[in-house]
Amino acid sequence: MAKLVSKTYGDALFELALEEDKLDTLFEESKVVKDVFQSNDELVKLLNHPKINKEEKIKVIENIFGGRASKDIIGFLTIIIKKERQKEIVSILEYFISVVKEYKNIGVAYVTTAFELSDEKKKNIVDKLIATTKYNEIEMIYIVDESIIGGMIIRIGDRVVDSSIRTKIDKLSRELMQLHIS
Repeated sequence: MAKLVSKTYGDALFELALEEDKLDTLFEESKVVKDVFQSNDELVKLLNHPKINKEEKIKVIENIFGGRASKDIIGFLTIIIKKERQKEIVSILEYFISVVKEYKNIGVAYVTTAFELSDEKKKNIVDKLIATTKYNEIEMIYIVDESIIGGMIIRIGDRVVDSSIRTKIDKLSRELMQLHIS
């Protein structure tokens, strides 16, 4: 259900952004607003409190974001609160941001290695991913996980390329376990 809510509202904001030619503006504002909600537990608790009425919640949003965010974003948040979907604000904004990234051909790649990569190696990975994917730009998220021993795991969306030593050892171990010695 939450995924449907995120998609419905996120798609509505995307359509508005395209129609009003405000895609870049609403994209940037959505990232900031999402960060505000993710970093402020008290705001989330307040908006989800059952004894605070909708009008007061809307006033809080207007006080926090008034003058800092566009009327479009404030109006959008107001609609979400009026429809009692405030628990979904972060997931709605995350969905909207992901739709805009797809529309703009911006990929997000998670690269896991056993040790920190040099800037040159990071640049080589970005260049290779841009050359081998449909994306013209890629946001890179680097993760160091010593347990993979060596190699690299790259995840973009639901695609994973795993060339880690740990995976190779696990595969070899499973193959050896299946061998029957006669």
